[in-house]
Amino acid sequence: MQLVPLTPDYPLAAFDCGDDDLNRFLLDDAKHAQELRIANTFILEDEGRIAAYFCLLNDRISRSEITGSRWKKIRAKFPVSKQFRSYPCIKVGRFAVSVDYRGQSVGTWLMNKLKERLNVGQNQSAFRYITVDAYLSAIEFYRKNGFQELTKKEEDEHTRLMFFDMMDVE
Repeated sequence: MQLVPLTPDYPLAAFDCGDDDLNRFLLDDAKHAQELRIANTFILEDEGRIAAYFCLLNDRISRSEITGSRWKKIRAKFPVSKQFRSYPCIKVGRFAVSVDYRGQSVGTWLMNKLKERLNVGQNQSAFRYITVDAYLSAIEFYRKNGFQELTKKEEDEHTRLMFFDMMDVE
C-alpha cells in the first residue's frame, strides 16, 4: 500500500466506505477543497484501488469553545508565559476506509501513519494537537487511537469534537 497526495489529475474511481457523505466528499468535493486551499486529501492506494483516504486542514482549540476542566488540563500543559486563548491544531476533516478493507486494521495503520508524517521533520506551520469532529459511530475508533473528547456532549446530533496531543507521539 502507498499513501499519495490527491492531485488535480488523480483518477478518482469508485469508493465506498459505507457512508454516503464520506464517499461524496472524496468523489465530488476533495479536489475542489484543495483548489480553494481549504483541505488537502491523501489517498491510500492498494494496487490501483483506493483503500482509504483522509483530508487535513487547519484548526484551533479555543477557550471560547472548550470550557471547564478540559480547558484547564490543556492549558496546564504550557508554561504560564505560553498560556493563550487558543492553540494551533491540524484537523482531520475526513477519514474513511473502504468497506473492502474493514477488519484488517487499515484505519489504525493509516491513523498511525498520519501521526508519524505530521510528527517527522519541520512542518511549514507549528501545531500541538490533531482534532476531529468524530461521527458518533467512530468515537471508539478515535479513542482506540489515542484521541480524547474535548466536550462532554455531542456538538450536534452526529459528531463529537475530539483531540490528540502530538506530544504523545513517540
